[in-house]
Amino acid sequence: MSLDSATRERIENLLKDHRVVLFMKGTRQQPMCGFSAAVTNTLNELLPDYHTVNVLEDPDIREGIKLFGNWPTLPQLYVDGELIGGADIIRQMYGSGELHQLFGATPPDRTPPEITMTDKAAEAIRQGTANAQGMALHLEIGPDYSAGFQLAPGSEHDIVIVANGIEVHFDPASAQRAKGIVIDWVSTLQGEGLSLKFPSAVELKSMSVQELKQRLTKGDITLIDVRPAQGRMMAAPLPQARVLEEEGYATLAALPKETTLAFICHHGISSRSTAERFITHGFTNVYSVDGGMDAWAAEIDSSVPRY
Repeated sequence: MSLDSATRERIENLLKDHRVVLFMKGTRQQPMCGFSAAVTNTLNELLPDYHTVNVLEDPDIREGIKLFGNWPTLPQLYVDGELIGGADIIRQMYGSGELHQLFGATPPDRTPPEITMTDKAAEAIRQGTANAQGMALHLEIGPDYSAGFQLAPGSEHDIVIVANGIEVHFDPASAQRAKGIVIDWVSTLQGEGLSLKFPSAVELKSMSVQELKQRLTKGDITLIDVRPAQGRMMAAPLPQARVLEEEGYATLAALPKETTLAFICHHGISSRSTAERFITHGFTNVYSVDGGMDAWAAEIDSSVPRY
C-alpha cells in the first residue's frame, strides 16, 4: 500500500506549520487511548503548547501517517519535521532527559521519593508478583494525581526505591508526585485493592445533599459532576453542575484556589478520589457529596431517576 500524494502533502504541510506535532487518538484535552494519554501527559510537563491531530476524525491521516514515517502504531510524535517515535520511546527519552534537552527544558529532578508501604500492601504485592520474573513494579502518577501500578521491564533511567522490602520503579515526574505517599491495602464497597494516600494539610470534607441544596441556593459553591457519560444519561447533571468529563481536568483545576468545590458522583465513592486530587493542586475548601446523585434523588428530588 502506498501513500497518495494528497495525503502526503497534507502531512508535510502540518509538519511545516508546526514545530511539534502529535498524531494521536483523541485530543490533548481528551485523549481516547492510554498511549495517547501517556504521551500528552509527558508533553504537557515540558511544553506550554504543541499541535495535535486527532486521527480518529481523519481516516486518511490515520493510515497515511503510518506509511509516511514507516511507523505502524499510534501515537506518533514529530519535532522539526522528524519522527521521534511513539509512547515507549517518548517515555524512555523523558526518563533519560533527552526529551528535556530536545525542547530546551530543565533536566528532570531525579531525587528518589520517600514513601510508606504498609505490611498489608507489601504482602499483597509479593503475592501478586510472585510469578512475574524479570518484571519490575512501576508506579505512574499523572498530572491529575491519578495513579496506577503496572508490571514491565525495568529501565536504567528508572528512579528506584525500596519500601517495606518492595522495589518500586518511577519515571522522574511520578517520583516527584510520589513524595510522602502511603501505599496501603484496603477494602471498600468496590472490593479490595491497593490505595494511595497523598500527603496534604487540607482535609477532604463531606457534605450532605441537604447542605448541598442550601449552598447551591446561596450560590457560594461550585458543584462538579464526576460521573461518566453513561451515568449522566441515566440521570442528568444538576443544572448548577459543571461536568468534569466535558470541561476537562485542566480547565477545572485552573479555577481560583479559594473556590469552594463540591464533587458528586453516583454513590459518593469516586467523588472522594477526584476531590482528593484537587486538594493536591492547592484547593483548600473541598467537599465530597455523601451518597451522590442517588441520595439527591432519594432525599431532595424524587423526579431524578435512580439507577
